[in-house]
Amino acid sequence: MSIPLSILDLAHVAPGQSTREALQESIALARKADQLGGFERLWYAEHHNMRTIASAATSVLVGQVLAATQTIRVGAGGVMLPNHSPLVIAEQFGTLAELYPDRVDLGLGRAPGTDQQTWQALRRDPRASDRFPQDVQELQGYLGERTAVPGIHAYPGWGTRVPLYVLGSSMFGAQLAATLGLPYAFASHFAPDQLRPAMQAYRDRFRPSEQLTAPRAIAALNVIVTDDLESAQEAHGQVVRQRVRAMAGRRGADLTEAEVDLALSSPFGAQVQHMMQHTAVGTRTEVAAYLEQFQELSGADELMVTNVVPGLEQRERALEILATL
Repeated sequence: MSIPLSILDLAHVAPGQSTREALQESIALARKADQLGGFERLWYAEHHNMRTIASAATSVLVGQVLAATQTIRVGAGGVMLPNHSPLVIAEQFGTLAELYPDRVDLGLGRAPGTDQQTWQALRRDPRASDRFPQDVQELQGYLGERTAVPGIHAYPGWGTRVPLYVLGSSMFGAQLAATLGLPYAFASHFAPDQLRPAMQAYRDRFRPSEQLTAPRAIAALNVIVTDDLESAQEAHGQVVRQRVRAMAGRRGADLTEAEVDLALSSPFGAQVQHMMQHTAVGTRTEVAAYLEQFQELSGADELMVTNVVPGLEQRERALEILATL
């Protein structure tokens, strides 16, 4: 393919799998992607109080993956900035950048990455999301050489210029990324509705910056690719069921198969399936064609895929197929 491909690892904890096993699987997959080549970057996302996702301590996981790989860029896709002080994030990712120069990305989201009760447990101010634009600029200053807070500097962090990305699923993120002259990543793997207008608004309103002279847009989608169509379709059904469990929240991991069946036939199940609207399913041929069509639809400069086929061996095989597209 002519368009660059990247990976978003959801660090999924499968039914019956321990968190340790899930994290070890993520590191094994990172090594595989690194060895294969053909991928621009590998990102992990911050989620809290979800038994089915193991990437809550995002910077810690990013550090482990950087240590286990050689060349692939690794980063957050993203850190939910309202949950943290910009200074702390600058210090964390500045430390990673000093240890692994030119390999660290920092994607930033405005959502809390959890429910309201958990957000309270994080000790965050409910108005923190309103300060997201200012916090992005403050963080940018800490990682550059012009702090926005007189007398306060990030050590490590100062002068590392870790590249920032604004993540979003609405017009807000697109407009902010355009105004600040930052790359924009749209979360169309779970929020498909505003993909095209947000991407267009980003390009129309983009202002060049020190980091970026022209717009750079990433669009995410789910990919389920295997060596035969029947197994890909079967895996798709399993992935939809996994997503129902994840979206069901804190008790989702405990749902019985019958309860998942019931959820799938409900409006909730319809919503989950709508969220997965942008999902490529099939063999190398079908998936390659889908990716080409999705790139044309989104107008993205880079596609970021979630490799969600169940099982480590199957996911490694999926990476082998994707790396040769």
